[in-house]
Amino acid sequence: MDLFRAHVLVCCGTGCTSSSSPRIMEQFDQLLPQFGLDKEIKVVKTGCFGLCAEGPVVVIYPEGVMYYRVSPDDVKEIISEHLLKGRYVHRLMTMAVASGSAASGSFAAEDNSFFSKQLRIALRNCGVINPEKIEEYIAHDGYAALGSILTEKRDPFEIIQAIKASGLRGRGGGGFPTGNKWEFAAKVQNDTKYVCCNADEGDPGAFMDRSILEGDPHSVIEAMTIAGYCIGAHQGYVYVRAEYPIAVERLQIAINQAREYGLLGENIFDSGFDFDLDIRLGAGAFVCGEETALMRSIEGKRGNPTPRPPFPAVKGLFGKPTILNNVETYANIPVILRKGADWFASIGTEKSKGTKVFALGGKVNNVGLVEIPMGTTVREIVFDIGGGIPKNKAFKAVQTGGPSGGCIPASLLDTPIDYDNLIAVGSMMGSGGMIVMDEDTCMVDIAKFFLEFTVDESCGKCSPCRIGTKRMYEILSKITDGTGTMDDIKALEEVALALKNGSLCALGQTAANPILSTLHHFRDEYIEHVVDKKCRCHVCKGLTQYYIEPDLCKKCSLCAKKCPVGCISGVVGKETYVINPDACIKCGACMDACKFKAVVKK
Repeated sequence: MDLFRAHVLVCCGTGCTSSSSPRIMEQFDQLLPQFGLDKEIKVVKTGCFGLCAEGPVVVIYPEGVMYYRVSPDDVKEIISEHLLKGRYVHRLMTMAVASGSAASGSFAAEDNSFFSKQLRIALRNCGVINPEKIEEYIAHDGYAALGSILTEKRDPFEIIQAIKASGLRGRGGGGFPTGNKWEFAAKVQNDTKYVCCNADEGDPGAFMDRSILEGDPHSVIEAMTIAGYCIGAHQGYVYVRAEYPIAVERLQIAINQAREYGLLGENIFDSGFDFDLDIRLGAGAFVCGEETALMRSIEGKRGNPTPRPPFPAVKGLFGKPTILNNVETYANIPVILRKGADWFASIGTEKSKGTKVFALGGKVNNVGLVEIPMGTTVREIVFDIGGGIPKNKAFKAVQTGGPSGGCIPASLLDTPIDYDNLIAVGSMMGSGGMIVMDEDTCMVDIAKFFLEFTVDESCGKCSPCRIGTKRMYEILSKITDGTGTMDDIKALEEVALALKNGSLCALGQTAANPILSTLHHFRDEYIEHVVDKKCRCHVCKGLTQYYIEPDLCKKCSLCAKKCPVGCISGVVGKETYVINPDACIKCGACMDACKFKAVVKK
């Protein structure tokens, strides 16, 4: 085995890849021989470190120095200064927006506030190993749990009891106890059973499962094989979006490697147990994140939900007993079985054990992937890990749970994150999207935004969802256009409750959450839109007027020249310019053109 004095880890997740990290890898490979360092330095492709807003990210060990926003042009300096002379490139060690000691340049959790409150279990290998090298996964205790189970011929129900004792709940949104689901399927007598993985992840702004598949695909393969052993299944399917090409490619590489090593296929570990995996690509239908719709899609049918019971553990894929968990849930399984149920259960809250991965986005400085112990407060995530709100603007709300989640206001910032607490404040865990909003966010508009997504993604099978989402969107459009009434607010609430109680699947049952939560916490904004015909954030075009301040106007005509409809009149150098509100299409071109901030919204 070759030994190296330093390892250069380059993030090659989707975010950093889009920002030229493959070119950074190429530059290292090309330049290291020129400095005579190609035998001393190992360059490693890794998954996501989590600091997406600061990418591309490069970490150099053994020092643990983290470089941010690296470009291919920076590689020569990193080699000549750091790797050759031992001098850090300090200009690349400062985060764009640092909080606490986050700009220290160290990857160590205790030295970086972005990581200090995190606990990486599901993400334990992301940014640590090369996901395309099975040997690196094995070197980090990969397949140790599976090997122990099969070589010792452990009782499947003993393993299931350990999963139950750990308190692991489904990380896909529902929060159903994982061990219970496995136990139900294990007890059903049938010669054919299936194990499925939901990697569809269609929530806007969510990229947790995708990042795990990109950075640590073998953890999912190992977990699904263990699940197959526990319930008596010999075939598994990973349902992943075709829109995630890097995840699909690395998962397929990992499956091929596992087969070559005898970790998938026939007679695994000479135990007599057979299990194999295949990938099925989804076409981007959000409703196929629902378990019964997903299974129908794998079968080649239209992805519509079906009534339950029977539940998939009894009658699922191809009419056979099936278990379905999402990527993050499976990623926890091997480490739970290695370290023990008591270890995992010691983390988190009484009813929500372990950690949760969130895709932190929106109006927050440190956009990225975070994994926190259950019980961490919203405030800690947004301000300690996320670094607060850009431009020191006020925090207004955070939306959790994707388009089906609710908005949590500033008054509830100290809410501990777990399944029950989020439901109690009108939101939900969901798969783990977390969108931060600042003082410039119109809460009526944000409810309309998420509802528009749900309208498009409804499969149309049941009337409450098909008709109800459309009606709610029409009412919200009236309110944001300035034609809404108080009766519309009442009707909006009534339809939302009917949708929640009458829809067939969770898509429809939770589609009203953004509306109900914003009506509860931000009702004054709805009333303001209806009664005062005003949007305080100047977001809703139907309630916004552009106006030129006479005292600030320099009579330069820049605004008039940029106006696409010619609704601005005045005389260069002589007469103040004026906007005709009846002709204005509210495109904002005049405001963008004015260098003197004379154009304002009212």
